[in-house]
Amino acid sequence: MVAFVPSSVCFFLFCVGVARDRRRVSNAVLLGLSAVFAGVALFLHVASERAQSGRDLAVVLLTLASVGVITLAWFLIANGINMVRKEGRSPANLLSLGAGIALVALLALLITALVLRTHTLVVVAATAMALAGYIAFLFLCFLVYGAMYGRLRIRRRADYVVVLGSGLIGGTTVPPLLAGRLDRARKEHARLSRKGRRPVMLTSGGQGPDEKVPESHAMADYLVAQGFPADLIEHEDRSTTTDENLTFSKALMERANPDYRCVIVTNNYHVFRAAVTARRTGVRGHVIGAPTAAYFWPSAMIREFVALLVAYRRTNAALFLLVLLSGLFIWWLGWP
Repeated sequence: MVAFVPSSVCFFLFCVGVARDRRRVSNAVLLGLSAVFAGVALFLHVASERAQSGRDLAVVLLTLASVGVITLAWFLIANGINMVRKEGRSPANLLSLGAGIALVALLALLITALVLRTHTLVVVAATAMALAGYIAFLFLCFLVYGAMYGRLRIRRRADYVVVLGSGLIGGTTVPPLLAGRLDRARKEHARLSRKGRRPVMLTSGGQGPDEKVPESHAMADYLVAQGFPADLIEHEDRSTTTDENLTFSKALMERANPDYRCVIVTNNYHVFRAAVTARRTGVRGHVIGAPTAAYFWPSAMIREFVALLVAYRRTNAALFLLVLLSGLFIWWLGWP
């Protein structure tokens, strides 16, 4: 049972972290570490009971991992091609395609290293696998905990429902993606109103260089056209990024009500990063998400994950450098 202690400690810290503030990235990492340590402990337990069972389990896990990586690469490439056809060739729309190609390249490098077995190639492949494993671990943590966070119920009162902008079509028209956020916000507003409160709907979004009106104004016009009361709408019309959305909205809410609480509405793929940003900017509120088209979701999730890596770039850069230096040290020593 001693082998399960690290998993239990990580899970305890995860529960404490969620109780303190469920918007922490550390919650996702602790949950992932708890699962990894539990898996390792279980494997060691099986191997200690029967060595053959341990070897069989290792073969099964390696086989499943290989099939999973190949399937994932195929899915990402197919999704990337579909994204390009439907959304164009912008860098953001190429993310799933790029990730799929990167997985194929990693598999090709690993197979080549196993076949040729040259010292340098084996070390390079092992280092690349370590870096890929680190990224995969963080992405799975982000994916699983983000899904959990998006399903947690918000029980507190709310004085504002904040809707984050996402761009306009033709400079004036609310696109389907943003319309989904606004429709979700109307439903949340109705739910809160049934509890005896009338929160303010705060539309957040400035005017881009290719837009004729601020996003927040077009969002408000959409809500009014859907029958939402115009007197319950306020605008935040200076922001151009998620950080600015939340920072400028926070200033408006604090000015009107220093003790405010809010619900922030975005799309489901954006929920966890928006929650992390809300915590970093000091906004008192949690985030809920609107549905997103299935074909759009993979690239969007990868984009959100990359944005989180950049937000914590110092920590990630240090760990990347540690892995690279370890690989260089192993190569210098002549191992394996």
